[in-house]
Amino acid sequence: MSDNLRGILLMCLAMLSFVVNDSFMKALTQDLPLFQVITLRGLGASAALLALGYWREGHFRLWPKGKDRAMLILRTIAEVLATVTFLTALMHMPLATLSAIMQALPLAVTLAAAFLYRQAISAKIWAAIGAGLVGVLLIIKPGFEGFDRWSVLGLISVACVVLRDLSTRHVSEAMPSITVAVWASISVTFLGLLGGLLEGWHSVSIAQALMIFGATAALVVGYVSVVMVMRIGDVALVAPFRYTALLWALLFGWVFFGSLPDIYALLGAAIVVGSGVVTLRQAQKHKI
Repeated sequence: MSDNLRGILLMCLAMLSFVVNDSFMKALTQDLPLFQVITLRGLGASAALLALGYWREGHFRLWPKGKDRAMLILRTIAEVLATVTFLTALMHMPLATLSAIMQALPLAVTLAAAFLYRQAISAKIWAAIGAGLVGVLLIIKPGFEGFDRWSVLGLISVACVVLRDLSTRHVSEAMPSITVAVWASISVTFLGLLGGLLEGWHSVSIAQALMIFGATAALVVGYVSVVMVMRIGDVALVAPFRYTALLWALLFGWVFFGSLPDIYALLGAAIVVGSGVVTLRQAQKHKI
């Protein structure tokens, strides 16, 4: 099996894992407080990532030095905000609709990186970003009944992920990827504990405990798969397969929650995916 094929399969596995995690979290938060679920999932994920880190890296430094420390703090704050805004929106929105909004992420990252690093953007990329914006507007339908505060939270989550990804680019290669993940997981878990003090806790049934375990396992598999993807294969070839997340979200939303986006949201999602693929390929060509 070639590196590119392994990379494609790993990317598809990662996207499936993240959607499985999202589906479990959406189901759990219908009956359990959000911060309680975040805490319980985070405890398992943090323990698994710490064990994985020591297994893969041996003794590794959890507290970095110099510029890496500042970048790690910024990235962790962005991760926490992205998680809370995404999961809060997910509680009140169809899974596929929120997933469609999140597919604007490659467009947003490319645009933000180009401005931040003062790189020229080709006409094709500008056209693709413009088309992607039209697609996002079709999904959230501003000025119509479909647009509400939960759609805004979805867009805020995209902005937080952009900040997270750009700050990650400034972390030196000396810091193991697992260290970054451990801090993100621990920080989100700590926030869950604080929020749980305000929300209170409910008893957890066996079925809910199994779903929490499933969400934890899916989250860890998704993270490990993404890390492996970044180390093999051609990024320009593999990256567009992140859009398989939308297909899984459509399927899971229909099967498990009985919900599907309307025709405008589906059309918008198709436009966002198409413009995202074009943007990724053009950005790779122009080294943005």
